[in-house]
Amino acid sequence: MRHRTTVAAFAGALALSALAIPGVAQADEVSGDIKITKVVVNGGKNIVLGTTDVKRFTIAVTATDDSGIEVGKTFPTMWHTPLPNGDAYGLVLPDNILGKCVRQSFTTTTCTYAMTINPRIEPQDNSTAGTWTVSAYAMANDGDYIGRDAAAKAKVLRNSRLTVNASPEPVKKNKTITVTGALTRASWVTYKYAGYTKQPVKLQFKKKGTSTYKTLKTVTTDSKGNLRTTTKATADGYFRYSFAGTPTTPAVTSAVDYVDVK
Repeated sequence: MRHRTTVAAFAGALALSALAIPGVAQADEVSGDIKITKVVVNGGKNIVLGTTDVKRFTIAVTATDDSGIEVGKTFPTMWHTPLPNGDAYGLVLPDNILGKCVRQSFTTTTCTYAMTINPRIEPQDNSTAGTWTVSAYAMANDGDYIGRDAAAKAKVLRNSRLTVNASPEPVKKNKTITVTGALTRASWVTYKYAGYTKQPVKLQFKKKGTSTYKTLKTVTTDSKGNLRTTTKATADGYFRYSFAGTPTTPAVTSAVDYVDVK
């Protein structure tokens, strides 16, 4: 395991001892009438990781209490798999525990935290692609506190790529053309892109002068992620492949390949 840091140890090191912070995957802990009302990860968008580039995103935590929220005592963590010792397999912590807090009213404050996830560190391996859990913690000015173990969910996905090539070009009308391509996705083990096998991909065509793509057929990737099919060349136009995505891999559409029909 390349990354082993407990939430409790992290919080303690930052002098948050006044807040009783539950370990990963334990039950929520609440004292008083404080509430966490909203948690937004990456602006509501999926977090997509390739093989090298670090992804920077935010988590915004909104909390409310009749005495107001104490700045510096609110923070999130994001994790994938809880371990028996209270640690987590796949864990992302705030870059700065203080965040940037904005008071919405006397009782309500939203704190936004910069987060960083490196495909070569935090995901650990490909098994953590998919849904991650966000825990959130807050303290009020009157000493009330709350720790929500599963305050929100977020998707961390393996980036996907898709190519297309139609040939021959140009081609006589109503002759057969072959459309090839490849669907690949990032590996957080080898740090390379590898074929995504046995996946349905749509072959689409847009006639020159029109604005809408029509699906001609669905093609399944082979054991190496490759695509190959044939179709009739009926008119000048653009071919592309389109993949709808899976719970671990985002949707992707290839660039287009124009075919001139004589």
